[in-house]
Amino acid sequence: MAKGGQTPRDPASQEMLAAWRQMESGDVAGARREAHRILAANPAPDDRAQAEELLRRTQTPPAVYGFAALVLAILLLLVALALSRY
Repeated sequence: MAKGGQTPRDPASQEMLAAWRQMESGDVAGARREAHRILAANPAPDDRAQAEELLRRTQTPPAVYGFAALVLAILLLLVALALSRY
């Protein structure tokens, strides 16, 4: 569930306000789609900045992928050890 109060005090347009509200309600994928749509429409500088900020806030941190790779490597090692024992 998203944390409340993440919408900027002065959203640049109604489209950006809708995207921020989607993010606050927990629909991160919908908010990202809306931000991408706004960026594709050659928006005003304020809209562009807020759409890029929304996308930056909702991207997956790269460390998560590294951690997942580490977990997978450990799991494969444990499976290999278990198979070699029997």
